Amino acid sequence: MKIAIAADHAGFALKEKLRKRLAGLGHQVVDFGADSAESCDYPDFAQPVAREVAQGRSERGVLVCSSGIGMAIAANKVAGVRAVSVRSPEEARLTREHNDANVLTLGAQYLDEPRAVELVEAFLYTEFAGGRHARRVAKIAQLERREA
Repeated sequence: MKIAIAADHAGFALKEKLRKRLAGLGHQVVDFGADSAESCDYPDFAQPVAREVAQGRSERGVLVCSSGIGMAIAANKVAGVRAVSVRSPEEARLTREHNDANVLTLGAQYLDEPRAVELVEAFLYTEFAGGRHARRVAKIAQLERREA
């Protein structure tokens, strides 16, 4: 799977661990930065990952900041992106099954590496259930078009 990944300074260390882990599992990982723990602004990293996923160049995105919340807010400004911040594997699975989420955001302040890996794997390896959920996701897309 092709995965776009990025982080701000607060998520840099965890992003690096996840990037290496995902590449080691055979995924193609496109890293949009940051390249250090020097202070920077999360929207600058959320935007290119969100566009990459929305335009279909990467299948999924992973963003890391301090809480996961800012990255989700910024990524969700890009039409076609359904970014979510989760704290449990069940949330990661449900957001894929029911919402066809395509970008996962993580809070480095609240997660250690094993838990982050668990969340990412649940997110990547869960398929969208379709059915009644597809109707709801289509309504989200319709709302995006109306508000654009």
